[in-house]
Amino acid sequence: MNYLDWTVVVVYGACLILFSWHLSKKQENVEDYYLGGRNIPWWVIGVSTMATQLGAISFISAPAFVALKPNGGLKWLGFEFAIPVAMVFVMIFILPVIHSAQVVSVYEYLEKRFDASTRSIVSLIFQISRALATGVAIYAIGIVLSAILNVPLFPTIVIIGTVTIIYDVWGGIRAVVYSDLVQMGVLTIGIFIVGITAYRLLGGWENLFSGIEVGRLKILNFDKHGFGDGEDFSFWALLFGGFFLYVSYYGCDQSQIQRELSAKSEDDAKKSLMFNGVVRVVLVVSYLSMGLIIGAFALQNQEFMNLIPKDKVDYMVPIFVLNYLPHGLIGFIVVALLAAFMSSLDSSINSLSAASMKDLYQRYIRPEAEDRHYFIWSKILTVFWGIVCTGFAFLVGSISDTVIEAINKVGSVFYGPVLAAFVLGILFKRASATGVKLGVLTGVGVNLMLWKWFPGVSWLWWNVTGCLSAIAIGYIWSLGFPHSGSVEAYKRDESKPKINWKPRYIFLVLYFIAIIVLSYVFERLWLK
Repeated sequence: MNYLDWTVVVVYGACLILFSWHLSKKQENVEDYYLGGRNIPWWVIGVSTMATQLGAISFISAPAFVALKPNGGLKWLGFEFAIPVAMVFVMIFILPVIHSAQVVSVYEYLEKRFDASTRSIVSLIFQISRALATGVAIYAIGIVLSAILNVPLFPTIVIIGTVTIIYDVWGGIRAVVYSDLVQMGVLTIGIFIVGITAYRLLGGWENLFSGIEVGRLKILNFDKHGFGDGEDFSFWALLFGGFFLYVSYYGCDQSQIQRELSAKSEDDAKKSLMFNGVVRVVLVVSYLSMGLIIGAFALQNQEFMNLIPKDKVDYMVPIFVLNYLPHGLIGFIVVALLAAFMSSLDSSINSLSAASMKDLYQRYIRPEAEDRHYFIWSKILTVFWGIVCTGFAFLVGSISDTVIEAINKVGSVFYGPVLAAFVLGILFKRASATGVKLGVLTGVGVNLMLWKWFPGVSWLWWNVTGCLSAIAIGYIWSLGFPHSGSVEAYKRDESKPKINWKPRYIFLVLYFIAIIVLSYVFERLWLK
């Protein structure tokens, strides 16, 4: 990188900070800070949600997984199969109730429906798991950027973390979603610039598929189910495990549903989810295609292949950018990498701050205080979580790359049981607080047992086993004891005018079927 590239990077960071400072003038209370006054346009929320999903790991690791990683390939696309139908479930069953409850932290609903301890347990599960996962993600992208840019790891992580904390603290959720909007644009343009450049260097369409290992074009694996046969990425594990994972993530995870709670209305929140259900798979196909093209070029260009460490194929995309793009564009793509980094970090620390403020500080430490006091402490907690997540990145420095897989497994241990708590509250009138807590603990225990003693079961299935076992135990327990908690007060408000969503739900289901059919057709065409 030269002075022109670094100028692009510095200007981008400065603009983010100035923009967040401008947004801070519109904040008056906690609801403004965490929910933007519940007045953020749906399309901004939709793009922001997708930008968070397209984090640094996806932009760097997914293309490398498709192109060069052992046992990799387009089966990564299977992670997207369940997205449309998961959105339908969230839009029908979870979002209307949560949106009508007028909460800031999604876990407030669990106290309104059950009791304070249920809320606290589930919120703490979110805070601990999200902080750990964010710290590891920061470390993963930090080592790639520091190695590729020839900059030490410590200042790389500290500078990027500091910039993110500053604009997040000043601008709150508005800074998060609007910066994500800009970052999404930068990322999308970056994907096309890199992909087109690699395609031109490759020499055309014929060289593309002749240079790709045929096995990497296989998407669907119907031969195994992943429930004891050791196949983590079978079609059935990706479909059913992915469904439970995404319903929990989009419907019960504060880092995601906080955006939907910022929408003007329930209909707008649904529009943002539908946007993700349709557009996300297109974006994923785009960066996986970029990975295939760069991988084909690497296999046909020994000079480029020699630059990629054999044990660190995640360096593929950054090395290609630094060696084959002109200066100025290099700076732009580095900004895209930084954007992917920050879009993951900013949403995490803002949602962690919201959960700790509403579920712990305001609930137990200072239950009665002026709005100004809570507003100031919201910013303090954002700084706190930013430091914790950034600091944790350095603690994993001596741990091998397998920690990334371990953190993904930790997420799957908890996602299903957390989803069960909300499903029991929303769909089962007789569910009790004790039953829910017992169910959640049982679901976590079942998944830990599978992790330790049944390694042949794909970790994707844990999202299913954890949820279903938690629901079963929670409901059975509740049948034998009187109901505790409120049901009627937290149903959706049917008095509001609603869009007719049924045709849109049908469209998403048909879209889900079309994705699988097109994947099958593509696979048959190129594997002949």
